[in-house]
Amino acid sequence: MNTDELNAWFVDEVLPQEAMLERFLRRNWRDMDEIPDLRQEIYARVYDGCARCKPESAQAFLLTTARNLLIDRARRAQIVSIETYADIEALAPTLDELSPERHLAARSELKLLQLALNLLPARCREVIELRKIEGLSQREVAARMGITEDTVERQVSKGVRALAQALQSTGQGSGGATPAAASLRKGRKTQ
Repeated sequence: MNTDELNAWFVDEVLPQEAMLERFLRRNWRDMDEIPDLRQEIYARVYDGCARCKPESAQAFLLTTARNLLIDRARRAQIVSIETYADIEALAPTLDELSPERHLAARSELKLLQLALNLLPARCREVIELRKIEGLSQREVAARMGITEDTVERQVSKGVRALAQALQSTGQGSGGATPAAASLRKGRKTQ
């Protein structure tokens, strides 16, 4: 494409997208003062890119270029000087150490989850184990169990909801039977 064709294409196809580009930038960039500069840099990148090969969709190319520029800017913003890092390290206490208390709490939560999982109806428990623990796809679970994908989806939804209710009602180790545990047992008997 020669320069005159490129200029005409840019004016006809890219510049009319300015309002849409402006909305995209306002939604996705926190510093509103930088938007005019970002817009001009995007136009320059689009113009240079189109000089090599004209894209099929000007709008898609414009938005992709804008997204990539925002990603580049965000990456550059994450680079922190050594001095700033040293200051942050001095201010912040030690983060997320695996203390014996945290280890014990995690083990306790895992035991509660296992108890709640054991209270699920058999088919529901098997679907949850295959889908969430073994990581099989919905289609693979359906094929292995000889049920439809819709049934798998319903069982996962039902099981996760029941597990969440059971864990919520335990109050982090309150022990004993809970209303959720009773309803899980009741559900097991009916299926």
